Amino acid sequence: MSKKGYWIIIFLTLIANIVMLQMTVEAFFGEEYERIYIYSTISIISSVICFLTFLRWRKNEYD
Repeated sequence: MSKKGYWIIIFLTLIANIVMLQMTVEAFFGEEYERIYIYSTISIISSVICFLTFLRWRKNEYD
């Protein structure tokens, strides 16, 4: 994958994390507790994808 592709994936997953954080906070204050788990799970999966993409980018960049 190209370096630009890695950066696109990293930025998209970071944007997803920001949106999910906002939705999680709104669900918490709106007392919609069943939605908190859904939004948190999506955020955690997105974080894992972002981290793994970063590791692959770093390996590709510095090897």
